[in-house]
Amino acid sequence: MPEPTSTPTTAHAAHTDFARAMSYGNYLQLDRLLDCQKPLSGHHDEMLFVTVHQASELWLKLCVHELKAARALIQAGTLRPAFKMLARVSRIQAQLIQSWDVLATMTPSDYSTFRGALGQSSGFQSYQYRAVEFLMDARDPNVLLPHRHRPDIHDALEELLHLPSLYDEAQRLLARRGFAIDPAHLARDLTRPYVAHDSVRAAWRQVYGDPHRHWDLYELAEEFVDLEDWFQVWRLRYMKTVHRIIGRKPGTGGTAGVADLKVAVDRPFFSELWDVRTEL
Repeated sequence: MPEPTSTPTTAHAAHTDFARAMSYGNYLQLDRLLDCQKPLSGHHDEMLFVTVHQASELWLKLCVHELKAARALIQAGTLRPAFKMLARVSRIQAQLIQSWDVLATMTPSDYSTFRGALGQSSGFQSYQYRAVEFLMDARDPNVLLPHRHRPDIHDALEELLHLPSLYDEAQRLLARRGFAIDPAHLARDLTRPYVAHDSVRAAWRQVYGDPHRHWDLYELAEEFVDLEDWFQVWRLRYMKTVHRIIGRKPGTGGTAGVADLKVAVDRPFFSELWDVRTEL
């Protein structure tokens, strides 16, 4: 029987010399990515805190990418590819919800060892989270204030604030399809918080009343509901995790902590889509 040889197979040898080839680490820029976790306190549990939040920001970056693309497709009236993008964001939200389960392994005692290192930083300052809210039609110009020191971030968010959201584009599509959406509502100031409107509610009632006739709009509505459902569960798990770790103490960065998060949980995105369920 021949002795085993240490010579790699041809297939294996082709993947061992990366001096001039793209490697896994190079493609993902892992040196840079894995150098970003820099706890400040020296306490063990700060690494968990930093990693969970950085991973969440990566997922939020993908959410913004998908929601912007979905918005463009809805604007063009090309709904089917948009459905996949919206469904993908819902699945991302499921990943974000699971991340709170990991963070919840941290006890109040663990957190207190490094909380002072956070200074005035707070999750409420996440500009990618605000971008997701703007894209989903939750508008509040006041959330731009913490970003005044970064014109690049502030200006990008302000531009997004003035652009139509996913829901705005859906309503414009309803109008183009012949539904009687009030023109004054379509022409409203997009930077102000959304207020539900009877003409939008009536249009969605027609869609749900005859789904076979309006199937793509019916499916779009359900994708929106699914998206908001997952997002609100994520908000709720966020609130409960914060409550578990710091109780009702004020949050960092001058926030009210759990009290502020509870307000967010009760704030809807697509109001009329929830109202119409009662009316059907």
